[in-house]
Amino acid sequence: MFLDGEPFARYLTEYERSAWRFETQPTYTMPGEQESLSRWRSGESKPEGHNTGWHETVRAAVSAGKTIGRVRVVQQPLTEYQRYQLEWGIPGNVEAGEDIRILDMTELKLDLPGHDFWLFDDSLIVDLNFNPDGTLLNVDRRENPDLGTYHGWKRVALEHAVPFDEYART
Repeated sequence: MFLDGEPFARYLTEYERSAWRFETQPTYTMPGEQESLSRWRSGESKPEGHNTGWHETVRAAVSAGKTIGRVRVVQQPLTEYQRYQLEWGIPGNVEAGEDIRILDMTELKLDLPGHDFWLFDDSLIVDLNFNPDGTLLNVDRRENPDLGTYHGWKRVALEHAVPFDEYART
């Protein structure tokens, strides 16, 4: 079932225990990030309050006893967008309480999907489908997904990923 923005946004706040994302795209072309991305490109300082909305969502979830995390897939050389995420986006998300791990696939061959997805409460799957340029094509809540496959992908990704702070030190 395809979702638009509002129903999908509710999943990010109304889950009961856990939300986990597998993030694979080399570039995300998100309209709300273009100004920040331009500032980053020009070498400006990160503005005060960068990504505050997401940080508030994460803090609220964590304070309610929920977990939220993701594995971010990268490959060397990093794309411009990945460098932006690693410098401006991810550190604040981690500080807010999101468990972000980096999976560098440069020298790995793992049986993992090439698309993004969210796994809510270990039972609800939402696939995120993107065009090659990184623009969001659709958000698809899977009806009767093979949960074993998604759980297996999550297990493999977590086994090979490292915490963001560890990755950032290298």
